[in-house]
Amino acid sequence: MSLKVPKPNNVQLFKEGYKHLQGLEEAVLRNIQAVAELSDLVRTSFGPNGRNKLVINHLGRLFVTSDAATIIREVEVVHPAAKLLVMASQAQESEMGDATNMVLIFSGELLKKAEHLLILGLHPSEIIKGYELACTKALAELETLSTSRLPSPLTLSTLAEALKPAIASKQYGFEDVLSKLVAEAALAVMPSNPKNFNIDNVRVVKIMGSNLSTSKVVQGMVFGREPEGMVKKTTKAKVAVFTCALDISQTETKGTVLIKNADEMLNFTRDEEKHLEKIFKEIADSGIKVIIAGSSVGELALHFLNRFNIAVLKVLSKFDLRRVCRVVNATPLARVGAPMPEEAGYVDIFETIEIGGDRVTVLRQLAKGEPGYDSSLEKTKTATIILRGATANHLDDLERAVDDGVNVIKALLKDPRLVPGAGATELELGKRIETYGNGLKGLAQHAVKRYAMALEVIPRTLAENALGGAEGNEVLSRLWAKHEQKGGEAYGVDVEAEQDGTLLATEHKILDSLAAKSWAIKLATEAAVSVLSVDSIIMSKPAGGPKVPQQASNWDDDD
Repeated sequence: MSLKVPKPNNVQLFKEGYKHLQGLEEAVLRNIQAVAELSDLVRTSFGPNGRNKLVINHLGRLFVTSDAATIIREVEVVHPAAKLLVMASQAQESEMGDATNMVLIFSGELLKKAEHLLILGLHPSEIIKGYELACTKALAELETLSTSRLPSPLTLSTLAEALKPAIASKQYGFEDVLSKLVAEAALAVMPSNPKNFNIDNVRVVKIMGSNLSTSKVVQGMVFGREPEGMVKKTTKAKVAVFTCALDISQTETKGTVLIKNADEMLNFTRDEEKHLEKIFKEIADSGIKVIIAGSSVGELALHFLNRFNIAVLKVLSKFDLRRVCRVVNATPLARVGAPMPEEAGYVDIFETIEIGGDRVTVLRQLAKGEPGYDSSLEKTKTATIILRGATANHLDDLERAVDDGVNVIKALLKDPRLVPGAGATELELGKRIETYGNGLKGLAQHAVKRYAMALEVIPRTLAENALGGAEGNEVLSRLWAKHEQKGGEAYGVDVEAEQDGTLLATEHKILDSLAAKSWAIKLATEAAVSVLSVDSIIMSKPAGGPKVPQQASNWDDDD
């Protein structure tokens, strides 16, 4: 008989104030519940008929959007397991710029399905093994589902066609106008090797008023302010970019000057004025007609700039200053003085125009074929989409749709393969993984089958958001029937429900990027597996310090 050693009850492993949650009930199921809540939050915003969320962040700024990346960035998720999902979604945003909501919905659904298996008694390691097998199979099957590619000589119509599904999921009804604007801007800046396409060369300027139909693309950069001096327009101008202040330099130490008579007082600042005049005369003599100032412009400096007929524009953002340097091919100077010939840039047209009552400044390089185009000068192409709309929130949402469109172009230029959209690809993958799961042995097959069921969430959500819950289930049943038939791989959800709620995605040109789908499946599975592999949560006591001011609790009261 072995001797029983009594266990002490008060072993203090951690510091005072630590929280330690472990086991299936406390850690795993609680994590799954938190993730499911986050997934449900953004689920209603998925697809063309997704609802908007009104988010007020900690600074009191208002966001009205259905863009999942913006929603999760602004709501500040604090639950550690839900944060893992947020990180996976952010990885998708930085990698592809699209399908962030798919990552959140799919990983949330995977964990909901895993919850049933855990309650039935399966060990998390079996579920993880099954999910990893299913993910590998899904990625392999996805490669075979590509129906078409982005045509190689890019044209405005083919590029706009490829962008439409991505933009329609954010701005349904405006996809025709926006996709043409984005395609036009992208083609204007497209390098000779499309793989070197830089998304930073497509800029957006938002001007309130009018409506989206009056939006347009401008070759070059647009700034929402007027030039500082009297000169508002110039053509074929040399450009100098200064990062320092255009003003009389101040001394570090203070000095006292004793003035004895009126002449001394009149002559007191004359030397400074002469010095400043000499500097700006040198700049004017070097042929500079436009100055871009990255800092302040003094009144005396402005006087001389007007006298020498030099246009001056203040650009206070250092990122915009870098872009201007790239557009005009200039070197930013940290000293006031005439630039060397290789440091000066060149712009074809510098002008101030009025758009909807707002005066904006345009720096434009002439395109090939335009009268006055000089092919000997090296020019960086930049295009700016000027968006018009009624409210600032609507303009912000349009900008997010444009960003998604530009990112989709970048993804398609790297990998031009397209797969059927409207939930058709996910349903077909679910069907094939179900068959694969039936042929497996061991407990992992249950997880593989649940993975196949989880893929259903994409077409189901599309149908529910467009047609309502009961009708959504009927549409899903019809889709399964069509996918069981030969050649039915491309049937997806018809959000307009003109016939039976299903349509042939390839026929209606609803096509998604294969690379974006592949990354979304990979990242969603990794996030779900990370949450499942956690068996205990250890939280230390929060650090002290002043409390963050909270939003007034009664901000939405009637009185």
